[in-house]
Amino acid sequence: MLNEWFPNVKWDSMWEATMETLYMSAISVIATFILGAILGLLLFLTSKGNIWENIAVNKVISAFVNIFRSIPFIILIVLLIPFTKFLIGTMIGEDAALPALIIGAAPFYARMVEIGLREIDKGVIEAAKSMGAKTSTIIWKVLLPESMPALVSGITVTAIALVGYTAMAGVIGAGGLGNLAYLEGFQRSRNDVTLMATIIILIIVFIIQFIGDLITTKLDKR
Repeated sequence: MLNEWFPNVKWDSMWEATMETLYMSAISVIATFILGAILGLLLFLTSKGNIWENIAVNKVISAFVNIFRSIPFIILIVLLIPFTKFLIGTMIGEDAALPALIIGAAPFYARMVEIGLREIDKGVIEAAKSMGAKTSTIIWKVLLPESMPALVSGITVTAIALVGYTAMAGVIGAGGLGNLAYLEGFQRSRNDVTLMATIIILIIVFIIQFIGDLITTKLDKR
């Protein structure tokens, strides 16, 4: 049945492209979660009235975040070509897409982390301070646990955006479903190949959203 509807689809190539997309998405999501959480914490902690209040540092981090989350992803890939070649050694393949994916998504997620931290009741933080809790204790025992539903919800949104980014990266040779849809589908006028690649991307997105919503619901104690 599938072969009748999608006569031009090479299923082994489609499977390989799917694995490449999942690889790029998984690695970039993990790195984005770590780097974005660090940047978001720094943005929150160095802002006015917080533990590490430092307006100069806050403005520098804020400027970095604003600049990189504002650059369209396809342009960011081009701007990062020298850095990517230095780091990876090539601009072709799924590994070559990772620097742009991470640098493009981490600042976006950092803002979501900051927003999640700002929603925490300040009374909880003040109570921890009054009991003599160290900064590390406040971060690990108060800030992160209290904001975890927002952090998971944020990384879910970011992960979905990253799947879309991998498709764009594929157009310039990064591999994955985007690359397959462009080279084997669009350029050869094989609409069934493009359609199947799109369907698989949608399935990946739906699965990510389902898992993210499930975890967020379990973590949210309100």
